[in-house]
Amino acid sequence: MDTPPTDRAPHSGWYRIRIKGRLPSRWATHFEPMTLSTSDDGTTLIQGLVVDQAALHGLLAQVRDTGLPLISVTQAGPDQPPVGSPSTTDTPR
Repeated sequence: MDTPPTDRAPHSGWYRIRIKGRLPSRWATHFEPMTLSTSDDGTTLIQGLVVDQAALHGLLAQVRDTGLPLISVTQAGPDQPPVGSPSTTDTPR
């Protein structure tokens, strides 16, 4: 069985990371080029393209450094861009 060649790492793709609490806007530069948005439920969503598992681990280390609890990490898939929600607003940079 042949598998088609791919130039992407197996864990690359769009990720959505939700944390409890509202991340202050000063953190936005720490997560570039990810998009940060806050929800009415008091959570922050960090989303964007992650190139490989090492980059994902680095991103999760940055989340740890915020001191806010991690709620979820979801891989959306390599070709799915971040999805906005009407209940979210972009964090100013």
